[in-house]
Amino acid sequence: MGAVTDDEVIRKRLLIDGDGAGDDRKINVLLKSFTKWCNSPGTPEEGFMQYQRMLGTLAQCEFSMGKTLMVYDMNLREMENYEKIYSNIEQNIMSAHEKIAECKKEIQRAKRIRKNRQEYDALAKVIQQHPDRHETLKQLEALDKELQQLSHIKENVDAKLELRKKQFHVLLSTIQELQQTLESEYFLLSVAVEQTNL
Repeated sequence: MGAVTDDEVIRKRLLIDGDGAGDDRKINVLLKSFTKWCNSPGTPEEGFMQYQRMLGTLAQCEFSMGKTLMVYDMNLREMENYEKIYSNIEQNIMSAHEKIAECKKEIQRAKRIRKNRQEYDALAKVIQQHPDRHETLKQLEALDKELQQLSHIKENVDAKLELRKKQFHVLLSTIQELQQTLESEYFLLSVAVEQTNL
């Protein structure tokens, strides 16, 4: 075995000593006192005083041991409490992750709704620039009536034009006949004039 350093000795003593109240030294002193008390041929009064001192030291050791046990029990309870707190924190973290995921979904939903509203507003502006359906139907009815009137007027004009064409044709025919009649009369007249001059 290698040489034991002072640090290791101090570390072992602190581990044995517990909370640093010197219990191992008290026990060593108690053992030495007990051995001395057993082997000492002193008077009963000295023996009784030494016995009382040993009882006091023993009571201090028992008190220290009880205190150590209480601290140990308290540490166990604290560990259980910390485990519960740790478990609670883990559950809260998981719950927070779920809430964050839900919030992300809610944000995506809100973004989609906002986008839809913006598109709806843009479409509404475009639609508002045009007349409504009722007004459009009124305008279409008015245009339809106007178209029917114009169609009727066109039919009347076409009928009049056809009548004028026929009348013009009759007039031209009459003029031609009249011209032919005049030409034949002129010819006959000129023939008659020539015959009279002869």
